[in-house]
Formats: sequence, structure tokens, C-alpha cells
Amino acid sequence: MKIGYARVSTREQNPSLQIDALKQAGCERIFQDVASGAKSSRPELDKLLAEARTGDTIIIWKLDRLGRSLRHLVELVETLSAQKIGLKSLNDPVDTTHAQGRLIFNLFASLAEFERDLIRERTNAGLSAARARGRVGGRPKGLDAQAEATAMAAEILYREGRLSVNAIADKLHISKSTLYSYLRHRGVEIGAYQKAVTTTRENPSVEQVAEITLRLTIENNSQFVRGKKRARENIERYCLDKYHATRLSSGDYSLRINYKTRENLDGLMADLLRDMSHEAEMRHCYIEAEAWEQGTEYRW
Repeated sequence: MKIGYARVSTREQNPSLQIDALKQAGCERIFQDVASGAKSSRPELDKLLAEARTGDTIIIWKLDRLGRSLRHLVELVETLSAQKIGLKSLNDPVDTTHAQGRLIFNLFASLAEFERDLIRERTNAGLSAARARGRVGGRPKGLDAQAEATAMAAEILYREGRLSVNAIADKLHISKSTLYSYLRHRGVEIGAYQKAVTTTRENPSVEQVAEITLRLTIENNSQFVRGKKRARENIERYCLDKYHATRLSSGDYSLRINYKTRENLDGLMADLLRDMSHEAEMRHCYIEAEAWEQGTEYRW
């Protein structure tokens, strides 16, 4: 049985070219995923691999539609070969149902193994050179004595609730993002504490709630560093959660922000955008953000 597999990176891309080619190649069933090349989660591919049987042939448009990397592709083909399932690419000279196609793919596998050996050799050489210079790798054990004292002072001032976050950072001569890092290190529940402080402000009856929609894009600063996923997780946890953020079907966020005056709201939004940028920078990323209040013309 010939089984087709197609993949596009986004819903805006059209898979028709792949689907038509797979049908023309005689595929009786076609599985299709919408996922980026780096994502490990591909439900339709998992379903295909679970249903494929000995003697079947999986047909793809190009090799990059199937594997996340050369190593992943080699491992996948080895698994298929062990189950006596063939793989054929319509636009690459790979067809493991024939001897020539298996030979070409084995060359790919050899190149992948060679690349892994080179990386391993360079890594070991770099570690040896670093040790010779007295440098020891690994994650730092924690804060030094001075930073630990600053973190303790930050926790005390923060729990007192008399100073704003900006005032505490200025008093301790640290950035706001560093202040949040110290508080997290001390185990302070930042979001929960800020919500509690909100209810104890003077004249709570004049407090208003702004319904804010936030559009957020996160990109890596370098193609060699992939921190977008962790940056988004940290932004959601440390910046957006305190504003009861929910993810909309469009991918935007809906926020509920308590404020007293427009100036107060502008300050809160400025702090939020700056904090999100700091969290992204800590993961070697940058953000593009746009926010607006529902039912008004206010935008940030």
C-alpha cells in the first residue's frame, strides 16, 4: 500500500501541490500535518507510523517534509527499514524500495554520523582547553554572597508593599528584570502578591478594569540560538499571569488590568512591555508587541 505524507509550516501555506503530487504517485491514503520543521509534535505523522505495515511504502514530496533534521530522518528511516516499510521522495533521489535509493540514503546516514563525530570531537577539545585554563563548566551553583544579600533586601521591601517595583529597583541599584529574578530565587509569588496589594490600595472603589488585547511575536536574536518557546513560557508566567491572561483563538492574549487613572494605566502598560522585553532578552530573543484597550482608541 502506498501512503502519502504532506506537511506545511503554517495554515496560510497551501498543501495542494504536495497533495496533487502524492495522488498522482498512487497514494491510497494521505496524512497531512500543519507544523514547523523544528516541532516534534506531528500527530498525523505519528498516526501514519502507527498504521503503516510491512510491505507499505511511505511517499513524501521532499525529505524536508518528513524529518526535523538529518539525524531524525536517518533514525526514522532505520525504524522503517526494520519494519520492512519503504520510503520514497518524489523530488530527491531516495527510494529505499530499490538498491540505488538505499545506497544514496546510506550516504546521508554516513554524513550524519560524520557530522556527529565532528561535533563531539570539537566539544571535547573545547572542554579540555577550558579545564586547562582553570574554567569549569556547568550551571552556576547560585547567587554569590553580595547578590544573596541584595535578593534578601528585595524580598523584604517587596513584601512590605510600601514601595513600587521601580522604586525598589532604584533603591537597590538593580534593573527591574534582575529584581524579579531575585524575588523568584527567594520563592516569592510575584503575581499573587501583586494581586493582594491591589486590593489594599487607598480608595479601591475608584479602581477601574481595562480589557486589553495583546499581540505578541517572539523571535530569536540568532539562528544558532532557539529560545522562543522558553521565552514565551516565562513571559506568560512572570509577566502576563498577574493580569489574568488568557490565550485567544487568534493567538493574541486577553488581559484584565486594574487601574485608577489613565496615567496609571499607561505606566502599567509601559512596565509590562519593558518586562516582556527583558524576559525575551534573557533567552536571547526579542519581541514585537502591540496592545489596545477594547472599545477605546488607546493603543500601546
